[in-house]
Amino acid sequence: MEPVVDEGLAAAFARDGVACVRSVLDPAEVAAAVAAIDTVLASPGPLAQVASRPGDPGAFTEDFCRWREVPALEDLARRSRVPAIAAALMASPQVRFYHDHVLVKEGGTRQRTPWHQDQPYYNVDGLGVSAWIPVDPVPEDGCLELVAGSHRGPWLMPRTFLRREARWFPEGSLAELPDIDADPGTFDIRRFSLAPGDAIFFDFLTVHGAPGFPHPGRRRVLSLRYLSADARHAPRTWRTSPPFDGLEQELPAGRPMDHPMFPVAWPA
Repeated sequence: MEPVVDEGLAAAFARDGVACVRSVLDPAEVAAAVAAIDTVLASPGPLAQVASRPGDPGAFTEDFCRWREVPALEDLARRSRVPAIAAALMASPQVRFYHDHVLVKEGGTRQRTPWHQDQPYYNVDGLGVSAWIPVDPVPEDGCLELVAGSHRGPWLMPRTFLRREARWFPEGSLAELPDIDADPGTFDIRRFSLAPGDAIFFDFLTVHGAPGFPHPGRRRVLSLRYLSADARHAPRTWRTSPPFDGLEQELPAGRPMDHPMFPVAWPA
């Protein structure tokens, strides 16, 4: 059987912490993702939020952890090509599905998603990967932006996106993000023009951000996140994003993420 990821792409991902893979979802799966996202938007969950400022001519909305209520999300997360690609890029013999994240920027949205790493917001240590999958065409200037090589660390201070508050780690306990926007030419920033069903895979520690969406239409994205076999539970004393309330009573610190909330997605 032909491998889902060739050696060159796997090596590039190990080096850069980011890889663009075309046509990860086929047209039927893109249609299923569209329907799933529309279901999430029509019936927001308890973690849904508007992440744009009042007065923005567009809107940035997001929701998390809906796969157990929306069957199409579970199908895409566990039975599409996505988990096999995640496993190949992480060189992991097994991957668990961590969570889903729906992100929608309406046309004309000005709100930028600030530069950040994902892992400091999470309750896991060890290797993980996200697949950022648009179901609408995304021009390069409206695409997710990623700093190649930043996955090698260090961990950088997570802050709230609108008020820039340090709610997760105490002030001064982690290095601050560099001012990437002040001199973007000194960073290896990757961005792509994407068709529906293309995917950007990136390491949980890869620094990334996103512009607003100054285009007609919308930018609807399904992000699916996966854990390698070496990932371990790392309970925090604060509320993680997303939260998994009560998990520390069922899964002790340092244990593999062997729990029904995080089903094995590969091998199927």
